[in-house]
Amino acid sequence: MKIKPLGDRIVVERLEQDTKTAGGIIIPDTAKEKPKQAKVIAVGPGAKDDNGKRIPMDIEVGDIVLFTQWAGNEVKVEGKELLVLKESDVIGIIEDAGSKKKAA
Repeated sequence: MKIKPLGDRIVVERLEQDTKTAGGIIIPDTAKEKPKQAKVIAVGPGAKDDNGKRIPMDIEVGDIVLFTQWAGNEVKVEGKELLVLKESDVIGIIEDAGSKKKAA
């Protein structure tokens, strides 16, 4: 089953956190925070302005994003826990030197 977000929404899958600190201490599941980084797996077409014209999304499928702590709605699709966010909930895109987009 595929999920297609509407408007300016995106569907993301949270990235797992490390279970050890830099000093080698193992963090138990009860002490972990939910990760605030995720991989984008689906993107909506974008919001519409007052004139009905589509505003293109700045986020693409495959991007790794940072989002606010209480953002989005959790959903379960085919056993996977996903998060549906609005584009405005995303506070940044993590860019890797090897995957930077080329300016046209």
